[in-house]
Amino acid sequence: MAWSKLKLDEVRVRRTELLKLRREGVRYDDDRIMQLGYASTEAARRDLNRALEQHRDEERAEVSIYRQMENERLDALLEACWPQATKPQPVLDKEGEIVGTTLDMRAVDTVLRLMDRRAKLNGLDMPAKTEVTGADGGPLAVSTADPDKLAALIASTSRLDSPAPVNTATSTPDEDDEDEDPAG
Repeated sequence: MAWSKLKLDEVRVRRTELLKLRREGVRYDDDRIMQLGYASTEAARRDLNRALEQHRDEERAEVSIYRQMENERLDALLEACWPQATKPQPVLDKEGEIVGTTLDMRAVDTVLRLMDRRAKLNGLDMPAKTEVTGADGGPLAVSTADPDKLAALIASTSRLDSPAPVNTATSTPDEDDEDEDPAG
């Protein structure tokens, strides 16, 4: 049996209030959520999930409609450009005589850009694969390093004229430093 408009409006109002309370951080077991008319915290949780899923379905439908409209626009543009891009046009000399034929390269470029746009819109392009390699395309060398050796390496390759950085994470004060008075 289909729900009445009144019942649908009640559900919509209850879900809107539930969403508002959840955005404020109110827990499902809070009295304010139970006062909305839910039988249990689990019923409130399920209703919120249904509301979110319904919203996702509506968004998917809107995206699908937009994609269809854009495809129709691209079809119209492609139809207008296709003849100029695919049919050779005569090349005339100074006297107006045909000396050859050529394609309209601007039209070809436009067609290629339209096709590229369609591929992006419809997700037809394969994702670009990237690979991190070592020297000369070989395997990437991975090793562990002693923090002090790493600090020395950084210092030796540094462009700044500064002393080697101190590794404070693993450095320990010298025994002489411990005996000194921190106040100076």
